[in-house]
Amino acid sequence: MSRLLPDPASGSELTPAQVADLLPAVARGEIDLVDCREDDEWRINRLPGARLVPLSRFGEAQLPDKPVIVYCHHGMRSLRAATHWRSRGHEPVWSMAGGIDRWSAEIDPDVPVY
Repeated sequence: MSRLLPDPASGSELTPAQVADLLPAVARGEIDLVDCREDDEWRINRLPGARLVPLSRFGEAQLPDKPVIVYCHHGMRSLRAATHWRSRGHEPVWSMAGGIDRWSAEIDPDVPVY
């Protein structure tokens, strides 16, 4: 697990700045970055290295075998998704607080807001 990841017991959310610091680990395949929005939202914008697993299909998704960061539009769906996977025994999973909207405001203003 990346040394930049907090202990899962310390909470279930990461800030966009923390996620930005972890993007190199995502690019190396060490962390799974999951966008839990729907297809139409995915077409508007997304984070580099993310894969789409809509919350509407989360029950069908297999538990990942590595740490996971989940994000959505504002952070509510991703928090539910992280809680879902944690309840199924996958501890190293976090939600990005504030979603891609907060990412646009704090990290990359070129990411379209909708």
